[in-house]
Amino acid sequence: MKHVGAEFRDKSFFVRIFGKDVYAVGGFVRDILRGIQSEDIDLLITRHPLRTIIEKIRPHGKVDLVGRSFGIIKFTVKGKSYDIALPRKDRPKGEGARGHKDILVSADPLLPIEADLERRDFRCNSIALRLADEALIDPFEGAKDIRARLIQLTNPQAFPDDPLRVLRAARFASVLAFSVDPSIYALAKDIDLTHLSVERVNDELFKILLFSPRPSTGLDELFKLGALRQLFPELYALTLVIQDSVFHPEKDSFGHHTVWHHTKLTVDQAKRLAELASLEPAKRLALELAALYHDVGKTETTQWEFKRGRMVITSAGHDVASEKATKRIFSRFKIFAWNGYNLRKIVLMLIRNHHRASELWQNRQALTRKAFNRLAADTNGEIELLANLDAADRGGRKEKIMTGLDREGRWLMDKFRELDVNKETIRPLIMGRDLLKLGVAPGPGMGKLLKELYRRQLDNDFQKKGQGLKIAKKLIGGYG
Repeated sequence: MKHVGAEFRDKSFFVRIFGKDVYAVGGFVRDILRGIQSEDIDLLITRHPLRTIIEKIRPHGKVDLVGRSFGIIKFTVKGKSYDIALPRKDRPKGEGARGHKDILVSADPLLPIEADLERRDFRCNSIALRLADEALIDPFEGAKDIRARLIQLTNPQAFPDDPLRVLRAARFASVLAFSVDPSIYALAKDIDLTHLSVERVNDELFKILLFSPRPSTGLDELFKLGALRQLFPELYALTLVIQDSVFHPEKDSFGHHTVWHHTKLTVDQAKRLAELASLEPAKRLALELAALYHDVGKTETTQWEFKRGRMVITSAGHDVASEKATKRIFSRFKIFAWNGYNLRKIVLMLIRNHHRASELWQNRQALTRKAFNRLAADTNGEIELLANLDAADRGGRKEKIMTGLDREGRWLMDKFRELDVNKETIRPLIMGRDLLKLGVAPGPGMGKLLKELYRRQLDNDFQKKGQGLKIAKKLIGGYG
């Protein structure tokens, strides 16, 4: 039995109370074996009924009975939370069980820890570390898989019982940069994923986008595992749409110039640019989701057209079509706000405008401040996000990961700074309360006048409130 060193703040506390009956399990142990110190620590306690565990730890911190019926509690001590569980075993509710909600979980403090480890999805996660003596409990050779960087099933017979494991295989392969054992593909193709809750599907997809070194790895695994076809048919359709090889020279390992391959590269570039820009997690997720869906409208807009002396593949209007398709997708997956951030609004806005930055570059010799004001207003001031999406889209024509914004992206950001156009400068200078003071009655007329004044502000007819009020006085008569 191997011994592995693992330290965390409250380790001695748990050992003092539970002795050799307390184990660290799951990702914490896996990451230690990978040489990474994880902050998320899941504990398993044997030979103690749940009520006894609660009685012993309650005097030392806060106990939250989040999953008491499943033998799970959350314990918080001095601001640090731990998930604590009893040994468990799973079984499907019956022959008609089709989703992760159809799994019966029964907790048993006397269940051998090896039995609990067997219920876990992959061998690299089916490892425990006894805290008292740091002995590694590894009945399924998970440590061997970690060294080989391989995802293998702990119990192939139980794999179909929980369809969520198909998505988890893609996520772990992507986040850990592991390979998937080929036998998993054969099992996954017959598993029905359509009854998974949208919340769980979103959670797995978001983790692939946020935590993978290269999200394209996880996206590719979703494709190979059959999850893309079942859960994301709009993305699956992109695997069957080709692009013009002159404008999109990027091709997959089999030589296909598909929108799907371009999309995966674009997401990887967006991920890298988000890291370089130190974007907060919500904006990072918005940028990557916009990259994922920015071309989804090409399935309905792509056609052959004779141009420049040859037949060319075009997708005119795919930006608007992509926004409409993504809106339907987000409604299906109930994606609205995320951690207080209006994810839906920002992603749709980015997709709708994802060609606007390139259009400014192409017409840069004839531009005035007006064009930059309008783009800033149309993107709710999220200029940096749009610049990064535009650059990632261009970067999606190459395999090499970007080291920063390209020439067009840098130019765009420099122009916004030079012209002092930003979220603050595009705020409406004239408000309803200002028009009330001028004698304008509330109603449709006031709304139309405010809209006209804001249009003129963006057109650079005025940059100060006083100037705007003078114009308002001249216009009042026509908006009664």
